[in-house]
Amino acid sequence: MFRFHRRTAFFTASLFIFSFLAGRMAAKTFTPAALSQAIHKTNTAAASFLLPSEENWGLSFQEEGKPPVANASMDYLKRFNAYYAADTEEKVLYLTFDAGYENGNTELILDALKKHQAPAAFFLVGNYLKTSPELVKRMAAEGHIVGNHTFHHPDMSKLSTKEAFEQELNDLETLYTEITGEPMKKYYRPPQGKYSEENLKMACDMGYQTFFWSLAYVDWYENQQPSKEEAFKKLLGRIHPGAVVLLHSTSNTNGQILDELLTKWEEMGYRFGSLDELVQ
Repeated sequence: MFRFHRRTAFFTASLFIFSFLAGRMAAKTFTPAALSQAIHKTNTAAASFLLPSEENWGLSFQEEGKPPVANASMDYLKRFNAYYAADTEEKVLYLTFDAGYENGNTELILDALKKHQAPAAFFLVGNYLKTSPELVKRMAAEGHIVGNHTFHHPDMSKLSTKEAFEQELNDLETLYTEITGEPMKKYYRPPQGKYSEENLKMACDMGYQTFFWSLAYVDWYENQQPSKEEAFKKLLGRIHPGAVVLLHSTSNTNGQILDELLTKWEEMGYRFGSLDELVQ
């Protein structure tokens, strides 16, 4: 009877996955995360070897002032020199910015960081380095980390070869060195938070530390910017000890509120740490 149930579960899971993949090829409406959820709702033991190779970074906020639950644990990520927050009770947070292009907000952001003596990490793509080399130089000169967000900002979990993966990171490193005369810090953030275990291994093998985040909000739609009140509600209400904060430098809201935001976090007892401190 047990064997029968296992075979039935395996057949059901296999049929489900086959039907799903056929539908995805036809309509392309399901995400990798949705597939993972659906498979787990079937017989996990029978279907586990068929789980998708890629994931989308995701967070669930359970309690104000506490770290969110992520779809990968700190212990799991540490196996690949990867992080999304610090495991600490100290009121420290780590500021990070993703930058795909420049639209006039980076100088405001750098000014606010300088005023508060707050270190940050800027994860840049090739387009940003090509179009805004002087701002890249300023980031480095003022003590901020410039990290690797890949050259073309692709879905890295879809790259089929190690060579393609490495080229995305190496090309950005080369351009950064041409601009600044310095080697690039081996800190990597997967575009869109899309990753696979194989990605994490490849980045680790290249000597990279991988950084996700534990606090972000929808700030990347240039024509649908959140209000100051909406931003503060998310960024103050969900801050927690050891937070890695992700903001986008293209956000007009971020450029306008950052000075006040940093002041409010300081009033809450937080200090600003460097990712160098986190990895140590």
